[in-house]
Amino acid sequence: MVNTVYLIKKTADFPFSEIIEEDDVLILIQDAVIRQPATENWYACKEDAVARGIKIQENRLIDYGEILNLIDKANKVVVW
Repeated sequence: MVNTVYLIKKTADFPFSEIIEEDDVLILIQDAVIRQPATENWYACKEDAVARGIKIQENRLIDYGEILNLIDKANKVVVW
């Protein structure tokens, strides 16, 4: 179960690691795919990474369908 999904749009917009809980997920979209967070529970939008030529581990990439699935399962969604 996912508690909160954080959609991060800009590189400087990562929430503080103190507020990220074990059941939360960060999803990097748009320009945020350029910088990877220090937390363990994050993913990057595959289409945005490819469009920007950013290489990210395959197990960290998710497509729009998978993003929608995580949003649907989450208790709360925060766009940062």
